[in-house]
Amino acid sequence: MTTIRTYQELVKLKTFKERYNYLKLGGKVGEETFGFDRYLNQKFYRSAEWKRIRDQVILRDNACDLGMADREINSRIIIHHMNPLTKYDVLNQTEFLLNPDYMICVTKRTHDAIHYGDEDILFGEFIERSKNDTCPWRR
Repeated sequence: MTTIRTYQELVKLKTFKERYNYLKLGGKVGEETFGFDRYLNQKFYRSAEWKRIRDQVILRDNACDLGMADREINSRIIIHHMNPLTKYDVLNQTEFLLNPDYMICVTKRTHDAIHYGDEDILFGEFIERSKNDTCPWRR
């Protein structure tokens, strides 16, 4: 049986890592989702009703990655469906399609990590910058 992920459950988790672990799918690069029927989800993502819901989710999450206040998104915002959509969902307009309780704001990096299970891109070590560190002849 598949676990249904919801925003209400997600926001109970206090850390970014806990939220990531709740959402990660562990898929593989190139794994088919819609295949030849990809036009269905592309048409959906251009619809007025999707754009309206998308704006609601961005406002609710304050444009923050996984809804975490300390992770403001300053680039393209992706609205992630927490339960992967299927062709059936799009054709039958199931509750997963437009219900904000099944969506969250993410960055491209977070979205890729959720789908492909690569948390290394999220939790890598940050390198502290120093004066002239990109100019080898001035060290």
